[in-house]
Amino acid sequence: MRKIFSFPILGSMMVSIAVTGCARDTKPDETRTSLLENLPFVYKMTVQQGNILTEEMVDALELGMTKRQVSLVLGTPPLVSFFHNNRWDYTYTLKHGHQPMEQRHLTLYFEGDQLVRIEGDLRPDPTRAAARKPEQILIEVPDYEAREGIVRKGLRTLGLEPKD
Repeated sequence: MRKIFSFPILGSMMVSIAVTGCARDTKPDETRTSLLENLPFVYKMTVQQGNILTEEMVDALELGMTKRQVSLVLGTPPLVSFFHNNRWDYTYTLKHGHQPMEQRHLTLYFEGDQLVRIEGDLRPDPTRAAARKPEQILIEVPDYEAREGIVRKGLRTLGLEPKD
């Protein structure tokens, strides 16, 4: 009689343990990091992704530019949508060590081959472009002076210098 009661009870306990043993209340957080990772003396390398977007590069953009001219200024876009081939998306992210990530987005819209609209974090600013004048760099290079080597100096002291 005891065996009749023990098998169903034991079986139901095994099934309940098997079913609930692997269950969790919440899923583990994928963004959770180690406690040691946030200490100030732990080195974190600089991570840079995407095309570099600077104010100078965006200021060089003008409406009416062709796709080729834009790609020469900004580089080829990393994101070209298959469904929107007249839209180019540039995304640049930079993470310096323990500092927060810096993100820049730029979206360019074309009609045919001409640039018609610019959207994003950086916008072309004509006043900023006009204020930044190209700087002329002048480098003075001294004339070439032939230096005597050890052999020629030795020959000259002996009076055996060859005539050029």
